[in-house]
Amino acid sequence: MESLCATTAQTFFHFKPPSISHSPSSAHFLKGNFLKPINKIKQFPAPYSRQFFHPHHPSHRINLTRFIASAAPAAAGNDVADKLPADILVTETPEPNSRVRLSVEVPAAVCDDCYGRVIKEFTKQAKVPGFRPGKVPESILVSYVGKDNVKRATIESILKRTLPHAMSSVSGRALEDSIRISTTFPEMESTYSSMKSLRYDVIVEVVPEVKWNPEDGYKNLKIVVEIDKEIDAQTAADQELRRRHKALGSLKIVVDRGLQVGDVAVLDVSAMTIEQDESTAQSIPSAESKGFQFDTEDGDRVLPDFLDSIIGIKRGESRSFPYVFPDSWKQEDLRGVRAQFTVDCKELFYRDLPELNDAIAEKILSGCSTIEEVKGILLQKFLEMEQTAKEQATDNAILDQLYKMVEVDIPPSLFEDQGRQLYGAQLLQIQANMKLNEQQMASLSSPKAVREFLENQKENIASIIKQNVAVGDIFKRENLQILTDEVVKEVENSISEFKSHNQDYDEERVKEQVQEVLEGAKVLEWLKERAEIKYITKQETE
Repeated sequence: MESLCATTAQTFFHFKPPSISHSPSSAHFLKGNFLKPINKIKQFPAPYSRQFFHPHHPSHRINLTRFIASAAPAAAGNDVADKLPADILVTETPEPNSRVRLSVEVPAAVCDDCYGRVIKEFTKQAKVPGFRPGKVPESILVSYVGKDNVKRATIESILKRTLPHAMSSVSGRALEDSIRISTTFPEMESTYSSMKSLRYDVIVEVVPEVKWNPEDGYKNLKIVVEIDKEIDAQTAADQELRRRHKALGSLKIVVDRGLQVGDVAVLDVSAMTIEQDESTAQSIPSAESKGFQFDTEDGDRVLPDFLDSIIGIKRGESRSFPYVFPDSWKQEDLRGVRAQFTVDCKELFYRDLPELNDAIAEKILSGCSTIEEVKGILLQKFLEMEQTAKEQATDNAILDQLYKMVEVDIPPSLFEDQGRQLYGAQLLQIQANMKLNEQQMASLSSPKAVREFLENQKENIASIIKQNVAVGDIFKRENLQILTDEVVKEVENSISEFKSHNQDYDEERVKEQVQEVLEGAKVLEWLKERAEIKYITKQETE
């Protein structure tokens, strides 16, 4: 313990005296390192629109509190602190970022008792030449072991025995792995040597309080949900039918006419900015393409109104025309830019398609005997997708509004933990998609890479934490309930999923996450029933 305290005030205690834990290493987030309040209050889960944190928070905060920590045995998580010969004095002072400073004063009676225990233990273990075990006089024993070693062991004993008592004031609020003794070991040695008592400070992060503005604003939300036009079920079903129909046809060369809607052209495209001074005109790399296969039925998706400028173009022909990028263009630096496009038509094809009738229904969709059956199945599929997308967009809109309505003083360890989980999830996704080798994974999970991610995603991480806290607070405020049967069923399904993929799992953690997901879904359902929700397509907002 001395080696951890002597040089820095950043010693971290995992609240299971006397063990001490450090800040998680750069790879720990891959193993699901979750912060927990000491009394097993729900922790913040990995990011997902329906995983939420359910905090206990005090109704008020006192600026400075002095209290006597009882000498009687005190529960501390899964550990029990033993009885002290005298009470200790603890002064609690709130600090920024949801932290509390506990200034602990340990009286001489407690220090003497700890000293006695240390001497007793050394007496059992020390093998002093000329003396039988357990029969060594104290003065000789201290000289043999070394005064400094005895003093350090005594201070460790004091910390081990008094810390659980000192933590009693923040029981149920303290975040696990956030407790640190800010007093350095040399400072404690100095106090103990001169006063035969001990003073030390503990900094602990607590579950953040939630302040709503307005107080009950979440009860009558007014939500505007932007829906992408592509998720309209009927439109999507029609497009899918057309795509499948086109796949059954063949492309044939156009020889006697220009480009028409329905054709496919192979184009070389280039573009330059239009400037008053022609010498300053610049090429637009993102608008250039060689051998671009342009399907006229997708014309507006490529570039709005682009098709109108090339309709009628023939194989081997070149056209040049001005174009202004729309204000809604996805590439921000091109919005409103005036450009001169040059298009060379290299090849021109038309589609030779079979007639869309019942004869080809089976080829379009296996198991179908009529086109009407194909249309019905496709429409049902996209109706389900539309509903799922609509629900997700609604959930996201609600969560986005909630986090703007709450004030939360986010503890640093909670921010880092959430950020590491986000980064870990991204790494796992990258690994699944790209099959990174060991060296690449090591580089991406380095402390530098993690720090850069936390800095770059600061705003996003904070918003996720606020959303989680807000939803958890609503669940508690409104006394919402989850049926036990629901939890049991979902836990069984989750465990079956882990087993089917031969993945390790922590059953208790699975239960906690299932509870969080169900509670989050319950809150969103409760909010949607009371909210005024308006759905608009994104085109209406542009």
